[in-house]
Amino acid sequence: MNDPWVHQTVLLNEAVEALSVRPDGQYVDATFGRGGHSRAILGRLAASGRLTAFDKDPQAIAVGEALAAADPRFVIRHQGFRQLGELGPQSADGVLMDLGVSSPQIDDPERGFSFRHDGPLDMRMDTTRGQSVAQWLETADVSTLSEVIREYGEERFAQQVAKAIDRRRQERGPLRTTRELAEVVAGAVKTREPGKDPATRTFQAFRIFINAELEELQQALEDSLHVLRPGGRLVVISFHSLEDRMVKQFMARHSRAVVDRRVPFAEPAPTRLAEVHRVMPSQAEVEGNPRARSAVMRVATRTEVAA
Repeated sequence: MNDPWVHQTVLLNEAVEALSVRPDGQYVDATFGRGGHSRAILGRLAASGRLTAFDKDPQAIAVGEALAAADPRFVIRHQGFRQLGELGPQSADGVLMDLGVSSPQIDDPERGFSFRHDGPLDMRMDTTRGQSVAQWLETADVSTLSEVIREYGEERFAQQVAKAIDRRRQERGPLRTTRELAEVVAGAVKTREPGKDPATRTFQAFRIFINAELEELQQALEDSLHVLRPGGRLVVISFHSLEDRMVKQFMARHSRAVVDRRVPFAEPAPTRLAEVHRVMPSQAEVEGNPRARSAVMRVATRTEVAA
């Protein structure tokens, strides 16, 4: 399948190394994207190895189905990774989650993810279902808009942006395109970090909200403990502070022995993760792929004690 927008996989070698792939192992690429990590994992698997991938994006699914047709070791599921728990208990030797939006999604104006290209105000990862951002903005009240922009975009001008969107709706009707939204936000956000577009945080907030990204991530993290075999690796690459904070706190919580203070002299509850560490992109990777600059990869190992 020809794809006019090329995706450069971030932390490709580091992620596959962190999975510690065994030739006969069974692995999960929970966010297939354009398949960069999946192809690298398959390159290390023997004929008896298996890789299952998830993705909501129909374009990604088309790429994955072509790969599955050519490689019997690979299966792709048209589902978000909140369905990770549908896999059997202790069925995987490693789970990889790359939480970034792929370059084809950002660069294709028809997807509506980017304020740099004018296109329909959509932002859905799965364009076959659910509300677009434009549809949601038709009815969301100022209080809801402000909360979403503040919580998911960490935007200090959230209230001003929400009110500006509401004024625009009342004066000129619904917002339909990315350029219209970007212009409204630019008029409400008076200052921004050098080199950062005023619309950056609002676009991030609406994308995260409309796709329920943080709720899906929380579910997938919890399910990874169910799916991973003892000794299996959990590898998560995040690209903004909200995601990374969730991953960091999840791994920290499950790598500490918890003492029940209500039961004197009781043994601490066993940890479920261990060997937690962080990996950052090299300077060379950041220089070659600027979208890698915000990436953080966290790695943990499932302990021997079953959940």
